[in-house]
Amino acid sequence: MSDAVTTPAPAPAEAAPAKPKESWWSTLRFFGLLFIGTLLLRSFVIAPFSIPSGSMLPTLMIGDYLFIAKWPYGYSRYSIPFGVIGFSGRVPSGLPARGDVVVFRHPGPDDEDYVKRVIGLPGDTIEVRAGIVILNSAPLQRRRIDDYAMPISPNSPCRGAPGAVHRVLGANGEQLCLYPRYRETLPGGASYDVLDQVPDGEGDTFGPVTIPDGQLFVMGDNRDDSMDSRFGVERHGVGLLPVENVLGRALIGFWSTDGSAEWIKPWTWFTAARWSRIGGRF
Repeated sequence: MSDAVTTPAPAPAEAAPAKPKESWWSTLRFFGLLFIGTLLLRSFVIAPFSIPSGSMLPTLMIGDYLFIAKWPYGYSRYSIPFGVIGFSGRVPSGLPARGDVVVFRHPGPDDEDYVKRVIGLPGDTIEVRAGIVILNSAPLQRRRIDDYAMPISPNSPCRGAPGAVHRVLGANGEQLCLYPRYRETLPGGASYDVLDQVPDGEGDTFGPVTIPDGQLFVMGDNRDDSMDSRFGVERHGVGLLPVENVLGRALIGFWSTDGSAEWIKPWTWFTAARWSRIGGRF
């Protein structure tokens, strides 16, 4: 009999469990949750908005991008993107303060979003004489300050009343457009710059009108280039703005471009940026 020890053959290694493949349903669920999260964010917290016109110069320039806060005044049917939920009024009810810069749905048939400054609240009486806003029989404080020097760029041309707006060269040889500028102050203390190119512009005489409940009186800071509450909806103005049309309050600028960027030239995305305007609060 042999004394040799027989070594048993090693057992075969157990195969690692197969990694389950990601299903089509899980991918669809991920994008569905992402869509719902984005919808909730835009509806109830913040939403982006871009400035398409010069009606709010010098506060906002064409090419500015900003976030608007959706919560300060409550929510209306216009707060929900795509109009998926319809109801009347605001929940909870809230009013902007005089001086707030607000984004709102235009009350006319165009279904566009506008941005203006709130000047009058329900119960206020508003009139304008020679460009001076008169609120509840008292003219707003307004003083002349240095001209606003706007850099001329592809999306910000020098346009205005002949004789009131001038082209000049800046210290670095850049072209600037000079606008007559004033500092306006509301009774509550809110103060901001406005442009008033001529004292006898079309909107420099208005009213008086008393603002009904549920409505606001809004104006652009560029007083001679803004179709606002001084002009009726039939003239593509805003008229008296229903409170429920307000989408939110301008919060902070997150990007600004002078319009010179080209998609096929990525380096121009940076050279076109107005860096000093990013992070500005309103």
